Amino acid sequence: MKPNSRKPEAGDLRGRALAHLTRREHTRTELARKLVAGGFAAGDVEPLLDEFEARNWLSDRRFAESWVADHRDRAGRIKLAFDLRRHGVAEALIDDVLASQRDSEAARARTAWDKKFGIPAANPAERAKQMRFLQGRGFAPDVIQRVLNDRGDD
Repeated sequence: MKPNSRKPEAGDLRGRALAHLTRREHTRTELARKLVAGGFAAGDVEPLLDEFEARNWLSDRRFAESWVADHRDRAGRIKLAFDLRRHGVAEALIDDVLASQRDSEAARARTAWDKKFGIPAANPAERAKQMRFLQGRGFAPDVIQRVLNDRGDD
């Protein structure tokens, strides 16, 4: 199958952008990157994205809230923030969206730890392994310490 070498027409831009948005939420940065990579001129893309934001069809906040809702059970605040930055979400918006997650961070870390290990570490090597697992999931060091020091006495 040959790659499509024809240059996209300006009328295709709106349809392509809407097709991306019907599949899932996108950030402005992410959608612009996809459209420019698809052969559309950046000068044509920006006004369209402005219109989509004005109509509330495109929203970085909605993307961030959706992303966090979909990934919060498997990841901590640090990883969620990293992923949102990678998608082009502004730092202030990341802080705002993740502020509501602080209360449940320890409970989510405990759930991840229970699912993977379930029993306290028998030796320092096992404890280090459990710590690395939770760090890899993006949980903060203080949260990890609370989870590993808690022996289920609550």
